[in-house]
Amino acid sequence: MYERIPGLRRRGFLAATTGAAALTLVGCGGGTEDTADGGDGGDGGTPKRGGRLRAAFAGGGASETLDPHLANLFADVARAKALYDKLADHGDDLSAEPRLATGWEADKTLARWRVTLRAATFHDGRPVTAEDVLHSYRRIADPKQAFRAKASLEPIDLDASRATGERSIEFVLKRPTAEFPNVLAAFGAYIIPSGAKDFDTAPVGSGPFRFVSFAPGRSAVFRRNDAYWDGAPHLDELEFVVANEESARVNALLGGQVEYAHELNPTTARAHEGKGRIEIVRLRNSAMQAFCMKTDRAPFDDKRVREAFFLIADRQELVDGALSGAGEVGNDLFGKGYEYYAADLPQRAQDLDRARALLQQAGAENLKVTLNTSAVAAGFTEAAGIFRDQAAKAGVTIDVKMGSKDSYWSDILDNGTLCCYRSGAMPIEAHISQRLLTDSTTNATKWRHKDFDALYQQAQSTRDRTQRAAVYERMQRRLYAEGGFLVWGFADWILGTARNVRGVATKAPANSLDWARFDKVWLA
Repeated sequence: MYERIPGLRRRGFLAATTGAAALTLVGCGGGTEDTADGGDGGDGGTPKRGGRLRAAFAGGGASETLDPHLANLFADVARAKALYDKLADHGDDLSAEPRLATGWEADKTLARWRVTLRAATFHDGRPVTAEDVLHSYRRIADPKQAFRAKASLEPIDLDASRATGERSIEFVLKRPTAEFPNVLAAFGAYIIPSGAKDFDTAPVGSGPFRFVSFAPGRSAVFRRNDAYWDGAPHLDELEFVVANEESARVNALLGGQVEYAHELNPTTARAHEGKGRIEIVRLRNSAMQAFCMKTDRAPFDDKRVREAFFLIADRQELVDGALSGAGEVGNDLFGKGYEYYAADLPQRAQDLDRARALLQQAGAENLKVTLNTSAVAAGFTEAAGIFRDQAAKAGVTIDVKMGSKDSYWSDILDNGTLCCYRSGAMPIEAHISQRLLTDSTTNATKWRHKDFDALYQQAQSTRDRTQRAAVYERMQRRLYAEGGFLVWGFADWILGTARNVRGVATKAPANSLDWARFDKVWLA
């Protein structure tokens, strides 16, 4: 027997509704605190239909593809969400909201879930069915493929899962999973028609825009899908333009070649904010900024050394210097402001005397350590230099080592002892499962504790949200005391738009539902 789970999410069980009722739509109703209305004095409150919006993103060159299961770069994801849908997606607080699914119910064991689909159609007129969903997930899970969402779908036993009707699916899981809606919302878990193959020449999805053309490494053009289940987009057409250098994206925006420029740096934002030529949109709390300490090797296999490094950091100086103030301080935990975040823990501050005492207790006076960094992400090299100077005040010598932008992320996953690290938005549960369990595939801190793993399984098998939140808080207190992530800040994600662009969400972290959601944007 399947049941609604009380308190499964902040929003509770999401029963069958129309898309318009299931979430607050960005850009509709105008003048809300969640959207950017531009500043040209025009009528920004009433959506206008028509026009082409050109959006500039950094791209991946000639190897780019529109295969949504291969989406990796932000440009890939923005194009994929214009053409395709997922069963669910992450809201502003990273809790799951329904998309192609109208709702989900679990049985008493939390190991079987029934998902109901809404009445939606693909661009060629075919209905989206349970078989399409299962085909999509089985394609992602193919061991011969390297699709990003494969790890997220791992809890599903796809051989045992089945369609129970044209628009209903019974998912059988390998173990109790209270946070199963996060699986449905996983990065890259898009639904494609059964048998789809021509992703770059004739892609067919169920998303708000239809395919027109695609030139890898250059541009992609999409046209409004008038039959979209969540309401036709306001724009007639949407064009993605590749501009890898930030300066190129800014210049294209200033010159009127594009109306939207993704991922601007804080210096650019300060130079143009409030000046009247373009609008600057800051998506707060979008990217965790951290130093990653390898807990399985010296010197960070001693928790006293890790605590000392927590106390060496002047977080405000790092935010001000490395992020040019475009962010807020962290507290050595991922997911500030997200569901389950342990907000009651005291804000950690620099304490050099205590740090020196801990190092002395650990026999690590005059410690020397290498900090790996790279220009692979904004603020990394600046943060490394600032932290080097902070550590010197505690008697620690840090040798900053520059790495390759092309191989940095693979290099630091297993090698070295201390490195610069960042992460985009994801649920706290996903951060734990992907990075902090003994068998996590991207466990950069090498945090491996069977009792911690057991707490995660306990949380996943707990039906009551309050009780589950208490387990997550217990886990975060452990990480706060002795974990390997020194989370010093959370960076703003900065966008630029032309002054006639309306409906851009301002509270949606990168990778969430309303980020790069061009079906709700219009030109005034």
